[in-house]
Amino acid sequence: MKIKNSTAYLFMGILILLGCSESKDPINPPNIVYILADDLGYGDVSIYNPDSKIKTPNIDKLASEGMRFTDAHSPSSVCTPTRYGILTGRYCWRTKLPTGVLRGYGQALIEKDRTTIASLLQEHKYTTGVIGKWHLGLDWVLKEEYKDSINSASVQKSELGLITQMNGDWVDFTKKPTDGPLNHGFDYSYILPASLDMEPYCYMENDVLTELPNEHTPGNDLDTGSYATEAFWRPGRITKSFDFYDVLPKFIDKAKEFVQSNSKNKKPFFLYLPLAAPHSPWVPKKDYDGTSGAGQYGDFVQMVDAQIGSFLKSLDESKISENTIVIFASDNGPFWKPDFIKRFDHKAADIYRGMKADIYEGGHRIPFIVRWPGKVKAGSVSDFKTTLTNLMATCGDIVGIQLNDRTGEDSQSIYPILLDENKSNTEAMPIVHHSSKGFFAVRKGDWKLIEKRGSGGFSIPVVIEPNVGDPMGQLYNIGEDPSETNNLYNEKPELVKELLDELENIRNH
Repeated sequence: MKIKNSTAYLFMGILILLGCSESKDPINPPNIVYILADDLGYGDVSIYNPDSKIKTPNIDKLASEGMRFTDAHSPSSVCTPTRYGILTGRYCWRTKLPTGVLRGYGQALIEKDRTTIASLLQEHKYTTGVIGKWHLGLDWVLKEEYKDSINSASVQKSELGLITQMNGDWVDFTKKPTDGPLNHGFDYSYILPASLDMEPYCYMENDVLTELPNEHTPGNDLDTGSYATEAFWRPGRITKSFDFYDVLPKFIDKAKEFVQSNSKNKKPFFLYLPLAAPHSPWVPKKDYDGTSGAGQYGDFVQMVDAQIGSFLKSLDESKISENTIVIFASDNGPFWKPDFIKRFDHKAADIYRGMKADIYEGGHRIPFIVRWPGKVKAGSVSDFKTTLTNLMATCGDIVGIQLNDRTGEDSQSIYPILLDENKSNTEAMPIVHHSSKGFFAVRKGDWKLIEKRGSGGFSIPVVIEPNVGDPMGQLYNIGEDPSETNNLYNEKPELVKELLDELENIRNH
């Protein structure tokens, strides 16, 4: 589904680049910073949820200085596919990973000829960097004696043949992977290969390991019933100096260095900053212990907020804030189980049903904020329905780039919404939602159709097999029923057919 950019706004962007705008300003394309939190809930951020037991003053301040979206969504309710969607403007279920996520030794997911937002901006004179959690796979080099092992039954693959995990003992860590961020448009990279709860626990700078993962961790909080919560991480390879509690500050420090080194250059920069937090392990520094009303998780979120505030301050200190677009989002909903809601009286997904991995709103409705001084009205709020695949087309409009038919197929520009001009004439395109187990949903206007019954993710029941006469799927009016409590599937068969046809059309395009 190729969504065309607005011709009027594209023309406006070109005029700005040519210095022909009304103000006659010289060519001065903005820097772009994209901060992606990991598993942060809509209801965790206090400006979204006044009843939150977590304080997020720095994220709140960012919202007060820009536009806060109240109906924004991740394209998937889990990590890897959302990251693919952000960087490519394309739904991940179109790839060889139609469900689930990659593990630490998973194969590179982004196709070699695929345009990313980084390669697009790089071609248009931007310096590009990624600092943080990659989780999009790397093509690790195997030791000679294990070259044929990738054909063994022990290799985990997606149903379309993509390697999602293999034995780390096969990897030759002394050699640079043959596919990493530098192959997809980034001039600089400093990454954690996958997630902070899965091996290998190490850093890579410009696709080269900064230290070999020759040590072993037995894992942490594995037998406490706290899977994917508290200070949980899996056993596996780790570097000698790796400290889980220092990962977040290290990424922020590296981001500050990137900003400082590029702030005086004539070239604009694009920084993709995908944090590994507050995803498990929940590892707040001691200064944050007990500072929130939502336990260890809430304390960690408050540390995330403080670190983001520290980074934003560095933009001010470098005197580039006025010409820098800052975008803040989360990759999916929170991993916040029902018993946590009861224990802490904190709703990480606010009023929305479900949590991370689910097809329900709690799985994919996210905080989304854009600050662009002098362009985006401070303190503005938008209910425009948007998804994170929209970055590609939006940046195209901002810098005056015409996208071809193979670039950002599932991306719609929100440029006119950000400028708050003619927004009544900008209609949100239908959005496809996708759960960890491959459940599809489509959102059009206030209506949301889910093809199947159940959450399709972590919430119980995951799958419901309907009896004769029961609804085969789910239909909700999100405008009137945001918590998805009243299934209207059987009551509105014509609307169900219309939305099913819409979904099928998008999938087949």
